[in-house]
Amino acid sequence: MATYICQVDVTEGEFQNPQEFVSVWGDIREDVERLGGEISSTFAVLGDYDFHLILQVPDEETAFQATQVVERHGLDTKTLQALPLDRLGELVDDV
Repeated sequence: MATYICQVDVTEGEFQNPQEFVSVWGDIREDVERLGGEISSTFAVLGDYDFHLILQVPDEETAFQATQVVERHGLDTKTLQALPLDRLGELVDDV
């Protein structure tokens, strides 16, 4: 499976309270699993984005669908494809 980092920005005023916001994560996780993917980690972060989701999905089309699932809940995203460092070493060795 391919790894993607989904940077998530919570739009101010989108959620009434923290409990409402937290309940959305369960819905997002279930929707991503229905697509054949998995949210392997979730991090609250400081900086330009509020959260980072680590997605494991079969292909880039599923990655696109997963980001749409997140955005459907009123969250803005920027998604990056990630490559584990050990795999990077293998690719460099092949050049």
